[in-house]
Amino acid sequence: MTTAIIFAYVGLAVMLFLSGIGSAIGVSKGGNATVGALKKNPEAFGSYLLLSALPGTQGLYGFAGFFTINNLGIITEEMTILQGVAIFAAGLVLGVVGLFSAIYQGGVTANGIAGIGSGHDIFGKTMVLAVFPELYAIIAFAATFLISMGL
Repeated sequence: MTTAIIFAYVGLAVMLFLSGIGSAIGVSKGGNATVGALKKNPEAFGSYLLLSALPGTQGLYGFAGFFTINNLGIITEEMTILQGVAIFAAGLVLGVVGLFSAIYQGGVTANGIAGIGSGHDIFGKTMVLAVFPELYAIIAFAATFLISMGL
């Protein structure tokens, strides 16, 4: 196995691993807040569920990036070291941005869930605020897609 292939597969693994960890932490924050909020306001479960699930999208972006790059057919013995490093860099960028984006988005959604549980009408405002951390994961995915198309 060549160095270029090793770089490529490590990049893909980092992409999946970090974005998945971020999503797991983020949705757990929302889930924990939901359990607490259900004690005060069980009728708002639908709102809690939507907000809790939101940080899960970063893990999906990591998988979509993996799928996009892996199905291009460029990870072969003939690939150049530059292609391998480009895939590694794309994986690192999407993985790290997805990790932090999901964690911090989980914090936003958890606070919104707590507010809704306390009787405040803030579902829509929480969704708007939760989009901001998501935006950076979307940008990282777009960058990964553009890098992959340049290979």
